[in-house]
Amino acid sequence: MCRVMEVSSGGFYDWARRGESDRDKQNRVLQVHIKSEFKASYGRYGSPRIYHKLRQKGVACSENRVARVMRKNGIRAVQARKFRSTTDSDHTQPVAANVLDREFAVENANTAWCGDITYIWTTHGWLYLAIIMDLCTRRIVGWSARTTMHRSLVLDALGAALKDRRPPTGLVHHSDRGSQYASHEYRAELEAAGITCSMSRKGNCWDNAPAESFFATLKQELVYQRAFETPSEARHALFEFIEVWYNRQRLHSSLGYMTPVDYEAMLQQQSTNQAA
Repeated sequence: MCRVMEVSSGGFYDWARRGESDRDKQNRVLQVHIKSEFKASYGRYGSPRIYHKLRQKGVACSENRVARVMRKNGIRAVQARKFRSTTDSDHTQPVAANVLDREFAVENANTAWCGDITYIWTTHGWLYLAIIMDLCTRRIVGWSARTTMHRSLVLDALGAALKDRRPPTGLVHHSDRGSQYASHEYRAELEAAGITCSMSRKGNCWDNAPAESFFATLKQELVYQRAFETPSEARHALFEFIEVWYNRQRLHSSLGYMTPVDYEAMLQQQSTNQAA
């Protein structure tokens, strides 16, 4: 074997006696931590989020080292796919100006929301999901899932957000130009709550990028990883994903690798300290 590998027999025996290096031992321990966090994220975390999660728990490591250990052991996060828009802007209802104008960096909660719709296939037909996201905390503050795209879908999501958050007058609500959002009923609900309506420019998905990003995450981390038999089953999975995972456990890079709920609590604490 030494002749084939072109090494000296003395070098081989020296290597055999040396045993596992300290670096290899550390990587073996790190691998255990990585696999634990990867499993806890249901295979959704890549190396950046696993690194930040480990650092939050006091595990000494670097992001590059985490990435190397993951590559060596074949640990890979679920992969994204492209998805299509559900926007139906071919209607005669009035549309609002783009008041938000891509100002997604919002300092305070309940000052700017965005809404959108996506769809999820089940064996027994489509399930449509409408969400309301707070642009400051990236928290999903209201959502609704139905088997039709009737305007009641978005009205239910808005109603849930208003009931839970009770936002002050002047909040900006941004959406695409879909017929559900442009409907008289939806606009009336916004007006009654003292909310300013804002809509994307026609055919420009980047005007509502945070909502699109959430749907990409939802599809990548949940929808494309399993098959749903019924709309009821999909609705239950959506509850677990949004309320348990996304809002309360998932680390968000745009929030400094905090969860939306933790980030919101931090803002509230800062506000309390300033008031004191």
